[in-house]
Formats: sequence, structure tokens, C-alpha cells
Amino acid sequence: MDTIKMKKELQARLEAPHRTFTYDREKEVLRIENTDTKKGINITLPGIVAKWQEQKEKAIDEVVYYVNEALGVMGTKTEGKGKEKNIFPVIRSTSFPMESSEGTAFITDEHTAETRIYYALDLGNTYRLIDEEFSAQEGWSKEHIKETALFNVRSLPVKMKSDNVAGNEFYFLNTNDGYDASRILNASFLEGMSEKMEGEMTLAVPHQDVLIIGDIRNETGYDILAQMTMSFFAAGTVPITALSFLYENGELDPIFILGKNRKK
Repeated sequence: MDTIKMKKELQARLEAPHRTFTYDREKEVLRIENTDTKKGINITLPGIVAKWQEQKEKAIDEVVYYVNEALGVMGTKTEGKGKEKNIFPVIRSTSFPMESSEGTAFITDEHTAETRIYYALDLGNTYRLIDEEFSAQEGWSKEHIKETALFNVRSLPVKMKSDNVAGNEFYFLNTNDGYDASRILNASFLEGMSEKMEGEMTLAVPHQDVLIIGDIRNETGYDILAQMTMSFFAAGTVPITALSFLYENGELDPIFILGKNRKK
């Protein structure tokens, strides 16, 4: 599978009335646009091709699903009245756009040097990021949005699977509800996990749909953590960061792992 074949496959799967496709050959980006709303989505094809090498049809199915859901919401009027229980924080890379395609700034908060907090209104199968225009429309202050989102994220289930690798314990939260990485903002949950640790506690949010907690008990554990995080990062539909973080006293410090060495 190469980018041209992927382009043809996605166009065939996403073909529908009132949609147009444009392709930037130089950047290898396919744009799908709704001709009624003039809203659209850009898909960077090399990343999808790389995922296809590992996941085959699942990689294409995910793209088709997210594009269809997003285009269905774009350009439609969303009302938040009475829906505060559906406001959640979402973690994104610091390279993620700070404003909508219309140029309206998203409501954000700083998190780490690698990650930033955005806020979203859950719409069921998808969500919309809250921007300044929407928050003004609803009469929601930034502080209200933040407090509500952090309260709601604490209500999300935190059932985890675990795996012991070379004497190190790794915990995986992967519910695929769109907010797995957001659990990193559940302070009481993290504090509770820290009490279980025998070694050093690490956290990783390689993509939107996974949170990895590591109980690192030997030096080999850091190499395993680095490989694991990079693998998840490469496979994620919404990648965040391939770096991991050391968790100490409620603070997150990035870990740079080079072979057998690590640096905070």
C-alpha cells in the first residue's frame, strides 16, 4: 500500500453526495469537504499508510469512521445548554492547532512542555472542541468549563489491565471512549496508583485512546517503556507524545530515554 493507493481507497470509501475531494500531491494530504457547509478535514496519507502496515483494514476503518462522524457535526449548530455533564478535558500535543478552522481560539490550559489541555463537549459518537465563540454563546466562563471538565473526568471508569515485563509492572487504560489520555488529569486516581508502586511511577499518553502507567523497578524498565510508548504513538489515530513522564508528588517531569540512560 502506497499513498496513491490509499488515496483511491479512502475516496472510494468516503464517496457521498455533497462531498468533494482535493489532493495536495506535494504534501500528500487528502482533503474531504462538505459542499453544503464548506467544512472539511485534511488527512495526511503517509501516517495512515504506516498504520496500515501494522493494522491493515482496521487503520482504514478508523479513518473512515472519524471522517464521517466529524463531517456530520461540522457546520451544524451545537447547543450546550443542560449538557455540562458532557464537558470533558482532552489532551493534545502542543503542536495541535490553537484555533478552529474559522480562526476562533480554542479554550486551552497549559499542561506539560509536550502536552496541552483542550476542552470538549461530548456529542455521543464524536465531540466538538470548545472555542471562545461557543463558550460565549453558552455563557460559560473558562473557569466554569475547566472546573466542570475536571469534575466530569473523575467520574470516568478507570479499569486497567496490567502486564509484568522483565520485573516491571505496566498498567494500561484503554476503554476507547475518547478520553483515556484525559485520565492523566484525575489527580485522586493518580495518587491512588502511586501508593501501589514498588519502584518509580511513570505515565505516558502516546495517543488519545490509551494511558500507560509504569511501575519501573529496574533500568531495563525504562527501555521497555520507551519502546512501548513509541509503538503506541505510531499506531494512534490521534497521536499525542512519544515521551513518558516521571510522576512525583503530583508533578510530571518528562523522561528522555537513551539506550540504558535516562534523563529527567
